[in-house]
Amino acid sequence: MSSLRKRLVVTFTVVAVTASFMVAGIGYQIVRGELLRRTESSAVDDVRDTMDRLTLPIGTSDLLWPNDASVTDDDLSNLVASLSGPDRQVIVEYGQEPPRFSEGAQVTQVDIPDDLRAAARTRIAYLTMTVDDQPTLVVGTDVKRQTGSGAVRSTGMSVFVFVSMTDVDRVLANLRAALLQAGSLTLVIALTVALLSARQVLLPVRRLGEAARALGAGRLDTRLPVHGRDELAELTATFNETAEALEQTVQELSSLEAMSRRFVADVSHELRTPLTTMTAVTDMLSDEAERLPPDAGQAVHLVVTEIERLRSLVDDLIEVSRFDSGAAVLRRESVDVGDELIECLEIRGWTDQVTLRVPDGLTYQLDPRRFDVIIANLVGNALKHGERPVTVTAKVLPSGLEVRVRDHGAGIPREDLPHVFDRFFKAGANRARSGGSGLGLSIAKANAELHRGTITVKLADPGTQFTLWIPRP
Repeated sequence: MSSLRKRLVVTFTVVAVTASFMVAGIGYQIVRGELLRRTESSAVDDVRDTMDRLTLPIGTSDLLWPNDASVTDDDLSNLVASLSGPDRQVIVEYGQEPPRFSEGAQVTQVDIPDDLRAAARTRIAYLTMTVDDQPTLVVGTDVKRQTGSGAVRSTGMSVFVFVSMTDVDRVLANLRAALLQAGSLTLVIALTVALLSARQVLLPVRRLGEAARALGAGRLDTRLPVHGRDELAELTATFNETAEALEQTVQELSSLEAMSRRFVADVSHELRTPLTTMTAVTDMLSDEAERLPPDAGQAVHLVVTEIERLRSLVDDLIEVSRFDSGAAVLRRESVDVGDELIECLEIRGWTDQVTLRVPDGLTYQLDPRRFDVIIANLVGNALKHGERPVTVTAKVLPSGLEVRVRDHGAGIPREDLPHVFDRFFKAGANRARSGGSGLGLSIAKANAELHRGTITVKLADPGTQFTLWIPRP
């Protein structure tokens, strides 16, 4: 799962589940409060109604219980019985008389809180507490009656009703379980919806990513269908416009590059014929230079040098144009690597300047002409821009032929290493002022790649080392 999709799923699920549990929590609190209110109201109303219906003998004097001897034990028992029920326990206190308890009561006077006892003297009071580990509503009131003269006074009798809240607690427990199950179901539904929604939302983004990768891979005709008018549709339309503009720009650049390559190739071939004639003439002048006056001899030497440089540049440009046009052909044959290296150095007069380290009888399948071009460019670069000693080491590895060319100069600046094989690139100020064309290493790399090989460069200590690797055919 992608990071963006994961964030969308997590965010959607968290919001949905949080909202669900908030609604469930608020609903639970509302239901709980309503259940408790109804239970308390029902218990209080029952006690009040019972007190209103209560008939006990009252004399015409202002003397009230417990001084009224007309209140009998049966009267107290009837009071207890009228307030009792399956889920209720009753305690009646009457002066110095022993308290009366409902049948099977497990509560005692100790279970009556002092603050409830005090509040019950003036009104019907109640509170919720725990009795024997069970939630219980306790309702208390002082029994008052009207005397014969019309005055309302306390009878000295207090009633405390213990109402079990077990059923309410059970209902709330069932409600909590139901809400928890609903929350779990909501989590599953939210997760499913989030996955589907994230997939639906990210599908256009994924297609844009695939199209961008295709565009980066060179398929410039990549386009995407535009659906709707939302932000993703605008993004898709912008992508198509950008891709079209990029395709047009690349086509224009490719056309210009092709024209430039054709121009370079045509000019190089056109220059080759007059350069051949000029080279023949300068060779004759060079032979006569010693018999010419000093100024004329120096001029002849300068002309010969510059024409040789121009001929080398034209040859390099023609070689580059062959690679650009795809006309370069590889002709492998079995050659003695040591003999090829020695011949390359002897032709160019480098034998005394380079140390060869090649095992005897080392043969390999390669194109000898292109191998000569590679080695000549690497060794020539080392002799021209590095310092002696220059060493050439060749050996055959299980993966292919490896040839290392190393000089002991100051080395190529580290920031120039990624560009040494670029065309017309000259590393460092000294190399930039040198007479080279900046094409040698590029041509060497192209010939190595024609062998399906590579050339790498790294800084040695001291100097620079180029490594040619040609895989087995």
